[in-house]
Amino acid sequence: MRVTTDFLIIGSGIAGLSYALKVADRGTVSLVTKRDIDVSATQLAQGGIATVFSDKDSFSSHAEDTMVAGAQLSNPEIVDLVVEVGPEAIDDLINWGVKFSRNEDNQYDLTREGGHSHRRILHAKDATGREIERALVEAALKHPNITLYQDHIAVDLITESKVLHKKLTKDRCLGAYILDKKNNEVVAFGAQFTILATGGAGKVYFFTCNPDIATGDGIAIGWRAGATVANMEFMQFHPTTLYHPKAKSFLISEAVRGEGGILRRGDDYAFMPDYHELKDLAPRDIVARAIDNEMKKSGADCVFLDITHKGADFIKHHFPMIYETCLGFGIDMTREPIPVVPATHYLCGGLSVDKNGETSIDNLFAIGEVACTGLHGANRLASNSLLEGVVFAKIAAAVSLSRLGEQLPPNPAIPPWDCGKATNSDEEVIVAHNWDEIRRCMWNYVGIVRSDKRLERAMSRIMLIQEEIDEYYWDFLITSDLIELRNITTVARLIVQSALSRHESRGLHYTIDYPDRDDQNFHRDTIIPGARYSGKG
Repeated sequence: MRVTTDFLIIGSGIAGLSYALKVADRGTVSLVTKRDIDVSATQLAQGGIATVFSDKDSFSSHAEDTMVAGAQLSNPEIVDLVVEVGPEAIDDLINWGVKFSRNEDNQYDLTREGGHSHRRILHAKDATGREIERALVEAALKHPNITLYQDHIAVDLITESKVLHKKLTKDRCLGAYILDKKNNEVVAFGAQFTILATGGAGKVYFFTCNPDIATGDGIAIGWRAGATVANMEFMQFHPTTLYHPKAKSFLISEAVRGEGGILRRGDDYAFMPDYHELKDLAPRDIVARAIDNEMKKSGADCVFLDITHKGADFIKHHFPMIYETCLGFGIDMTREPIPVVPATHYLCGGLSVDKNGETSIDNLFAIGEVACTGLHGANRLASNSLLEGVVFAKIAAAVSLSRLGEQLPPNPAIPPWDCGKATNSDEEVIVAHNWDEIRRCMWNYVGIVRSDKRLERAMSRIMLIQEEIDEYYWDFLITSDLIELRNITTVARLIVQSALSRHESRGLHYTIDYPDRDDQNFHRDTIIPGARYSGKG
């Protein structure tokens, strides 16, 4: 089977849906998502989306906060671009039906989060992502030019070099091979433009507040196709996820601290003033390391986030979802502090893209968390992620539309998927075992605090597992679980490789072997060239 489309979008969060809505009036759109359309990291975002909406705020202030949070590794040109286009992109969301919370004066209720010098966070109570996803999904499903492919997962990209069986100086993306999970059939999607909006890679680690779909698919298939990746060592650990045996790393929004929440040890001591002048509003990397250090010093399983002093009415009004969720686990946050621990949350690296969101492969764009745009540097400022997704969707869509209908060399014929001599597997336990081992290895050796010894141990294990997976991949018919395992192993290797090459501590990358920042030698991105066509697969 084959599908031909103008725009192939893989992923259905804020970035993918925004891009789809921007281009759908001008061409056919195939929107591929590996589960239901509304299963995404966007859906889980609580705090909000940052932009300059107040007369008391300024673009320069937002840009400076972003640069400081990013440990000065952010690209100033990109930071200015995103900050300045931000309000226009937010207007797009509002026009598509997103309803942000308003105050008593019917003005947008702007809140503040860690690292921000002003109130500039637009939100929808404490379920901002859910509201954004609702509006964008509704708009996308109504559009006649958007065809939805749910329960489909990308296997690999189709590039000109792969189709022609030769290396090219500049490669071009022609689409992707996609597994239809329900029919167990690999479909060739041919497209003028392919957009990776697959989100992050939190499931590479054992503890994460990411959805189960966050297996780094876009990064892995992009890198295998030859696209450059950058800054993979900068994995953000959200400081506060709910600590409870039955809670699957439920996120406690940054906004709780933004509205006065205080982090305390079990003895009630408020420890953040010992670590940073902004106390509980310090950037996430500082807060996560502080919590990690306090837990290691005391041997405690968690610390506590206390907002009881704000009163029950305030808490229930501002954080209804968090309140109800905690209450469901027997924790009344209006009367007692919330037990919290860090968990992997956001990957600041990804496929390296230019100011248009285009990768090193022609007509292959990456937007949202899958991309390394230069905005986040060594650490993402709170609530800049949704902003980046919608801004780069807007920019990438405009560039794509400007090229639509250009006189280009005709695409070579795309061959159907060839499974070779692969057979059905009777060894699924291998997939499950390796999946578990990779994630535990990453958590134990490539976590909040690192060392060369731990990283080298992780790399050794990952490479052995990757050899086993590669052999297994070519011998047996592919499944969704095998595709995801192959992808998390690839991404894990890229993270460790990047971390080993940065001999300093900066932002989210902290190593005991190089505890200081080294601007002379490492004020630069960590670049890993893509795996060029090898003749196999």
